[in-house]
Amino acid sequence: MTLTAAVARDLLAALPGRVGPPLGEGELAYAERSYGFRFNPDHRTLLAAGLPLGERWPDWRDGDPGGLRDALDAPIDGVLFDVQENGFWLDSWGDRPRRLTLALSVARRRLGEAPRLIPVYGHRYAPGLPESGLPVFSVMQTDVIVYGADLATYLRREFDLPTAVDSPAPVESPAKPVPFWSDLL
Repeated sequence: MTLTAAVARDLLAALPGRVGPPLGEGELAYAERSYGFRFNPDHRTLLAAGLPLGERWPDWRDGDPGGLRDALDAPIDGVLFDVQENGFWLDSWGDRPRRLTLALSVARRRLGEAPRLIPVYGHRYAPGLPESGLPVFSVMQTDVIVYGADLATYLRREFDLPTAVDSPAPVESPAKPVPFWSDLL
C-alpha cells in the first residue's frame, strides 16, 4: 500500500519523541546524492511529512556523516561478517571458493547487486527501490526478518501506534519480495 502524506502525518504525530520539520525536496535529494542511494516512495513521503528525531533515528538533515555511512553499510558488513566468521553462503552464489579472500570478493560482488537498505530506525531498514508498499526489515548480520509488510505497518508495530478510530484494524498482507534480502528470511 502506498503511504499517503495524510497517513504519514498521522503516524508521525503518534510517534513518541520529537519530530522535526519535514525534509524538503532539496534535502532529500542531497541525502540521496551524498550517500549514493534513493529513498523508496513511502520512506520519502514519511520524511517529507516530518523528520523523526532521537538516538535511533537517522538524522538526514544534521546527522553525523560517518554515523549515517556506518548505518547504511551495516547490512552489507553484517553479511560479509557471517561469510567470514560463520561460513554463510547462499546457493545462488554458486560454489563457495575455498580461499576466504576469494569468497569475500564473490560475496561483496553479489551484495553489490542487491538493493541498498536504507536505515529507518535502529536496525530496521527499508529497501531503496523505486516502488511503494515495500517491507521494512530487521537486519542483524544474516538474521533478517520482515518487521512490517510496509512502512506504515512497521511504524504501527514498532511503536504500538493505534489505527484511526473510524478505520478497521489493518490486515497485514504478505511482504513484497525484495531481491537478495527476501532470500535471507
